[in-house]
Parts: sequence; structure tokens; C-alpha cells
Amino acid sequence: MSKSLFSKKSIEKIQADVAVGMSDHEQEEVGGEGGGLRRTLSVRDLTLLGIAAIIGAGIFAMVGEASYKGGPGVIFLFIITAVVCGLSALCYAEFASRIPIAGSAYTYSYASLGELVAWIIGWDLIVEYAIGNIAVAISWSDYFTNLLKGYKINVPAHFTMDFLTAKNGFNAVTEAMQGGSTLETLKAGCSEAAAKISCGQLEAYTAWADAPMLGSLKLIADLPALLITLVITTLVYIGIREAKWTGNIMTILKVAVILMVIIVGAFYVKPENWSPFLPNGFTGVMAGVAAVFFAYIGFDALSTTAEECKNPRRDLPRAMIYSLIICTVLYIALALVLTGMVSYTKLNVGDPLAFVFGEQGANISWIAGVIAVSAVIALATVFLVFQIGQPRLWMAMSRDGLLPQIFSRIHPRFKTPSFATVITGLVVAIPALFMNLSEVTELASIGTLFAFLVVCAGVLFKDEEFGRENRYVPYIDSQYIVPGLFIIGLLGVFWYNGDAFAAFFTDYSPTKAGESALEAFSHKIPYFGFIILAFVMTYLAVAKRLSLIPVLGVVSCAYLMSELAVSNWARFGSWLLFGLGIYFSYGYINSHVGKESGRNSTSSTELKLASIGFYVAAIGLAIFAFGFVNDFILYLVPALEKSLKYIALGSFIVGLAFGIY
Repeated sequence: MSKSLFSKKSIEKIQADVAVGMSDHEQEEVGGEGGGLRRTLSVRDLTLLGIAAIIGAGIFAMVGEASYKGGPGVIFLFIITAVVCGLSALCYAEFASRIPIAGSAYTYSYASLGELVAWIIGWDLIVEYAIGNIAVAISWSDYFTNLLKGYKINVPAHFTMDFLTAKNGFNAVTEAMQGGSTLETLKAGCSEAAAKISCGQLEAYTAWADAPMLGSLKLIADLPALLITLVITTLVYIGIREAKWTGNIMTILKVAVILMVIIVGAFYVKPENWSPFLPNGFTGVMAGVAAVFFAYIGFDALSTTAEECKNPRRDLPRAMIYSLIICTVLYIALALVLTGMVSYTKLNVGDPLAFVFGEQGANISWIAGVIAVSAVIALATVFLVFQIGQPRLWMAMSRDGLLPQIFSRIHPRFKTPSFATVITGLVVAIPALFMNLSEVTELASIGTLFAFLVVCAGVLFKDEEFGRENRYVPYIDSQYIVPGLFIIGLLGVFWYNGDAFAAFFTDYSPTKAGESALEAFSHKIPYFGFIILAFVMTYLAVAKRLSLIPVLGVVSCAYLMSELAVSNWARFGSWLLFGLGIYFSYGYINSHVGKESGRNSTSSTELKLASIGFYVAAIGLAIFAFGFVNDFILYLVPALEKSLKYIALGSFIVGLAFGIY
């Protein structure tokens, strides 16, 4: 069985699927040119496409959160993230040259690493597309409600906020009031840099306090996020697609908004806001990794244009790097202006670009209004693009037999993947009501980083097959460079922060009130995993003389993943375990590639136990990872309050044992 899990889909089969419109990306046949795509895209065209793909909800929404955590020094994180994305971009380009069709990480994995990895990546890409769109919906909601406020239309706070944010804000304010503060004094000082309670937490307190009740449950949901999801999903269902000219206009609009904020905002910068430049140290800067990385998601879409480039071997890598450099320069300038206009302590908002021109910033209401209108339009377009892409990925997986055939059903009138579109809408709409922006962006970021890591690893896996000559990305021997970098990195950490380096391995005392030693240790697990991976990659670089760029891609992606909280790893793990349950209950026995290789098409007891085990493990981990899952279970069964975490832990361990066994 283990061998058949890694059955590969041949390049010939992929090309045949493309010919009949069965790929995971849109193909548009052009007569008179061999039925292929016109090779019309130059470096300039590709660079503009890259900029259009990168600039989206991430920078419109998440630059505020990242600046709040890291202060003005967040610019260093933008540079680090750009380098990581650049290394991953080159690995995507390598695959695009080896598999000569427009594709994605799902296609590349199926051809190079086998079916199980392809399924994991396909399931993981849902995190990038659908879960990422939840963040777009939440961000759109923030800009939309801010726009309405400009017209004196105030939507109740409990209908513009997620359940968890409102609950946490209420608890924080209540605790502060129990400590002797009054609501009036908290409101008066919420905008100060050293405020115990932020203005956002006070708004969350109000939302929770004023929310209507359904039995004993507070009715708190982000209704504007639901509204935009329903509207865009309906448009996608009936076949409304983004035209090329619309995409160009939206790209110009997005860049124009950022340039306007940078140029106009520069006149309102107060240099004292840049001091301290690193208020929370390097740790604080890296705390914003999910938010900053989310601002770069999308550049990998350029790999799907391989068949339309005039000279893909030369132009694709250049365009990816050019677009990353341009966006990084814009992002750094934007971060400096935002943190210069207002204190970084005030920027933990969902609409930072409009916020800095509001009452607590430059107080230029018409500019704030222009930004809000532009963001509402631009984010809706970003939403449309990704909402179109997700059903097509599901449709491709369905046509490979990994998902039920209904996911590839085409509407007879609208000629769209109707069922897949509806499911995509539900996957986005329901969590958007209850999940907060941080949770969603962290999940989308770790999922996308994982996809990048697998693509980089895929290049290494095929290293010998690709050879040393005539490579898309030049081969650079890592035998001496990687060990050198590893030693320099260790010495640098030890030299500049030796005490913290030693404490990392010896001090496991709790850092938060009520936290156990085990919970304190769990926060270090991702770092231990990264250290082990770094040792392994260093050994392989020496022993196998691997190509340098993909080695650095794997290590750098793993490092950014290690900077994400263990709770985020738990959420991602729960998602992947649920996906494995689906694969072993359906995908494994219905895979077309599996059937062609003689795989048994009936479900055995072993497969049933494996799928049930993974489902149980996923639920157990989800109780730990998702606050709203835990709260919902306790709402249904209050008696489980003291025992729920033990039930969850037992479910995870037992389920995982059955799944693996």
C-alpha cells in the first residue's frame, strides 16, 4: 500500500488533461497556433501580473497588525520575507520549465512526488485560496464599515466583529475594571502608547455587552463579510469573470492607493514615532511573520503562465524577482509612513491605510474616504479572483478521482463548476462569521509556506534527474556554502544573544499566568523542529551536493513557519488530518492514477480504520486549536468544561495511532 500512495501522474497524462480542459488552471485554446496558448507575455507583462497578484488583502489589512507587533522595524521582516519568496519563486520556475504546461504546486507534486503528496498539497492550497479569502472578506468588512461611518451610517459593533475577538475584548476590559480602572478612564487613555486596553478592545467589549442573545449564546457575527461572500460567490456561480482590462484597472488602482498613502502621508510623518525603532526587539518583528507573509501571497500564480511567455526560461524568473523587489520597496515605504504618521501601538486595526488619515492620524477625512472606497473595490476584485480559482482546483482534483465527481459538475446554463463554487462559498462564509483576522492570516500563511517548502523540496527530490547543466535555475553546489552559513548563523546567535540562546534549551518555566510547564515547552517545539531540519539539510547538502537555491528555499520557509505560534501549527495539523481522512475514505480508492496502476478500488477495513482515525484526531486537535470549536462544544454540553481538554487529547492520540497504523 505504501508504494501505491506515491503513484505519479505522468507529464503526458497531464498534457492530455490540459488538452481537454481538465487542468487546475484555465486553458484558452487559440486556433491557428496548434491549439495552444499564444506566447505574448514579455518580462514587463509578467512583472505587472506579478504585482497584481501580490498586492491584495495582505497589505491593505495586515500591515497594521505587523507594525503593531514589530514597530517601525517591521521593514526588516518585509526584506526577509521577500528573500524567502524569491527563493521559492525560483523553484516554482524550475518546475514550470520541467513540466511544460500551466500548472500549480498540485500539478508539480503529482508529477514529481506522487499522489499522497499531491493530495496534501491540493488540500493545503485550499488554505491559500479559500481560507485566504476569509481574510479578504474580513478585511473588506473593516473597510466597508469604515466607509459607511463616513456617511454617518453605523452598523452595530456586534454585527461587524467575530465572536472570539468580542469575547477576548470583553474579558480583557472586565479584568481591567476589576483591577480598579473605570470604563471612562479606559476610554480616555485607549489611544495612548502605554494603554493597558486598546480602543479596539473597548469596541469589542461594547460588541459583547450589547449583543442580542439566542438562549445563552451571544449573537455576534461579521455580517458584511458574509454579504461580500454571498455576492461574489453568486457572481462566480453565474459565470462573471474578471476581464483583463478590469484586472489592469484594479492593479493601477491598488498601486495608486499605496502611492497616495506614501506620498501624502510623508508630509504628516512625525519622526519621534519611529523611536524606538525596534520596541519589541527582533522577537517582536518576527511575531508579525504571518501578517507580512500574507502580503506576499499570490506571486506563485506567475508559474501558471509558462505557456504564454515569449521566453519562459529567461523571463519568468526575472519577472518574479522584479515584482517581488517592486512590491517590497512599496511595502517598506508604506510601513515607514504608517508608523511615522501614528504610533505603532494604534495600528492593530483592519483598515490601517484609511485609519492613519482618520481622526487619530492626519485627520483628512476625504483621503480616508477615497482610500476606503478604493480598498472596497480592489479587495472585492481580489476576492473574485481567488473565489474563481478555488472551485477550479477542486474540479481538477475531482477529475483525478481524488474528490467526488459532483465537484467537477458543470452547470448546463452558466458553464461553471456549480457545486464546487457553492461549497467554496460556504467554506469562506461560515468561518468568516466567527474567525478573527489574525487566526485566518496565520492559517493561510502557514499553509502557503508549507506549499512553498514542498515545491522547493520537490526540486531537491528531482535533483539528480534535473542534472547539473541546462537548468532553469542555475545549479550552485551547496556542499561548502550551506555548512558555512549554518556555522555563521549559530555563531551569530550565540555571539549577539548568548543568554537567550542558552535559556532556550534550559529554561521551560511558564511565561503566562496559568500556563503549565508543558504548555511553555510546546511553544518551543516548532523551533526544535527547525533546528533538526537545518541539521538534516546541512548533512544532505554535504553528502549529496544538492543545488543551493532549493536548499535555502526549504530552510528559509521552515524558519518562517517555526516563527508561527504552536496554536497555528495545531490548526494547520487539524486541517491536514481532516484532509487525510477524506483521502483514505474516498480519494485512495477512486484515484484514476491508482486504478491505472492496479490499485484495489474497494475500501478495506484497514482504509476505513485509517480514515476514521484521522477524522477523530482532527476533531481532537481542532478542540485545542480553534477557540470557537471549544466554545461551541461547551455551549452544547457545559458539563464537559473540566474534562474536555483530556477528551480532546485522548481523541488526538488514539485517532492518530489508528490512522498511522
